[in-house]
Amino acid sequence: MTRMASAVGATLFAMMCASVPAGAQNGAPPTSPAAPLAAKPAPAIGPEQTFLIGVVRQIPEPPPWIAPLQMPPDNLGIAGAELGIRDNLTSGRFLKLDYKLSSEIVPTDGDPLPAVEKLIEAGNRFILLDVPPDALLKIADTYKDRDIVFINVGATDDRLRQQDCRANVFHIAPSRSMLTDALAQFLVTKRWQNWFLMVGRTDNDKLYAEAARRSAKKFGAKIVAEKTWDYGPDARATAQSEVPRGTQVGEYDMLIVADELGEFGDILPYNTWLPRPIAGTQGLMALSWHPTMENWGASQLQSRFFKQSKRMMQPLDFQMWQGAFAIGSASLKTRNSDPAKVKAQMLSPDYDLPVFKGVAATFRPWDQQLRQPILLTHATNTVTLSPQAGFLHQSSPLDTLGFDRPESLCKLK
Repeated sequence: MTRMASAVGATLFAMMCASVPAGAQNGAPPTSPAAPLAAKPAPAIGPEQTFLIGVVRQIPEPPPWIAPLQMPPDNLGIAGAELGIRDNLTSGRFLKLDYKLSSEIVPTDGDPLPAVEKLIEAGNRFILLDVPPDALLKIADTYKDRDIVFINVGATDDRLRQQDCRANVFHIAPSRSMLTDALAQFLVTKRWQNWFLMVGRTDNDKLYAEAARRSAKKFGAKIVAEKTWDYGPDARATAQSEVPRGTQVGEYDMLIVADELGEFGDILPYNTWLPRPIAGTQGLMALSWHPTMENWGASQLQSRFFKQSKRMMQPLDFQMWQGAFAIGSASLKTRNSDPAKVKAQMLSPDYDLPVFKGVAATFRPWDQQLRQPILLTHATNTVTLSPQAGFLHQSSPLDTLGFDRPESLCKLK
């Protein structure tokens, strides 16, 4: 027993010696542990900055026929801007950044310029605009010498990004060419390349048709037939006879509809002479947003919007949210409400805007258009997002949608 105890004690002593540093075992003074690296000082938070954001929305012309359940909500668009302000405050309040929203609604036959003047006189230096293109240009030119940032959240006209671009206007709303390019990529991918184009009677319908022709040529589709709708809105009552007769144009893969006002596009499905799918402004539509969008965290945005507004998020709501949030995202880096600094940040290479579509959105420096994925949806489902796989670009696949730098006629002034 004594020998066993001695052996155990010797073993424990050896283990203890092994666990002691060699210097300590030799009687050398122990070395002190290395001092921790000094923490990098956080950037100082400056004085509180307030971002005054205004919204001007002009009520568009209503379609000639609309069901009561399809009437747009009174706060269409404005509700999206309100959510953008809330999302900005979530991060901004920790940096002493505040955001305030003011809105003005203009009737269909009104002039939005006095509403803009009212907001600017109240101190708003960032203005979201949902107004017709001519009114937008008038507003931009009136304040071209003022330090004001205008953000177009509604007008899709290509000319606003081309020959009529302005240096004080950013574009959140996708252009018509972006929308038709997104649709064309998908149809060509599906090998639905022969199109029958049905064009409405309004100027905007003709502009959409022009963009569709350009997209067909760009991506290798072919317009095999084209007609102008000349039956009027009363054709809803006789659609079963009028539409089959008007769509007897021979063989085609897709019926492409250019009916932005909503005069006739909804009566075409299931009434055409040939059983063919429909796309364009009705049927399969290219949109910035849709209530069925759920991937990449989109369901969280949808939930926040529904909790706030008690309805689903529409494309104009999303575009207004993007407009307000774009300012907030830039402000987190500038920490300054100076419009010139915010504008410079929005155009800087390190700026990006999370838009819940799988990739971040950025502004094109040559026309100040937000490049972003486009949804292809129908009433109850989001089918896909464009750009489609296989459409390559030397800098960003998003630049396959709309006018690329070499095609741009924009001279920012």
